[in-house]
Amino acid sequence: MNIQGQAALVTGGASGLGEAVARALAAQGARVAILDVNAERAQQVAADIGGIACHCDITQTESVTAALAQAAAAHGPARILMNIAGIGTAKRIVSRDGQPAPLEDFARVVQVNLIGTYNISRLFAAACVALPPLDDGERGVMMFTASVAAFDGQVGQQAYSASKGGLVGMTLPMARDLAQHGIRVCTIAPGLFATPLMKELPETVQQSLAESIPFPKRLGKPEEFAQLALQIVTNGHLNGEVIRLDGALRMSPR
Repeated sequence: MNIQGQAALVTGGASGLGEAVARALAAQGARVAILDVNAERAQQVAADIGGIACHCDITQTESVTAALAQAAAAHGPARILMNIAGIGTAKRIVSRDGQPAPLEDFARVVQVNLIGTYNISRLFAAACVALPPLDDGERGVMMFTASVAAFDGQVGQQAYSASKGGLVGMTLPMARDLAQHGIRVCTIAPGLFATPLMKELPETVQQSLAESIPFPKRLGKPEEFAQLALQIVTNGHLNGEVIRLDGALRMSPR
């Protein structure tokens, strides 16, 4: 798909990997809508790239429906959906004092990362199906953001790994389901990236994490994630695939 002139939706586009993707899409001529719960930051990024900010909680259907309507009113129907919004947590299933981990903590991560992604994806897909196909028969493309934790999650990452593993498992069947409509689905599973959350860690910790990556021995750059996201959009034969973007990293148990 040619990005130029297309309307694109980026969840979690107010910061980190999502912001990098939003900026990269805009640089290629897309009309970008940033969907995020952080309305103030979303407005700042949108103003900077000539896009639109839409407050959106992907776990709430009414919120998603309103955001999609707002984006469509401003930019027309979207053919590109970048699912990047997500949350993380690290909690042992049994605490040091022998207490089980709160079920609501596990449920919250799965609700946002997995169910929230499915929620907006199903609504986006339903709108895409109604669009006329492009010259090659394609109607749309969507991307999920998983994690290397989907494959080698660390101690305490049960909720996060389960939610990201769910996205990995959802990729191929959703691609197959939507193939009849000309909608492609791919997933990126990033490793350790220099996001704002990562940069909150002490410099020594960041350096230690970077050293654990075989090559290159540095944290990934958000721009590198965005580069791959754009390749998923433009390469029409990429479909149903999960791509690790991690410098050959395999996480240790701790």
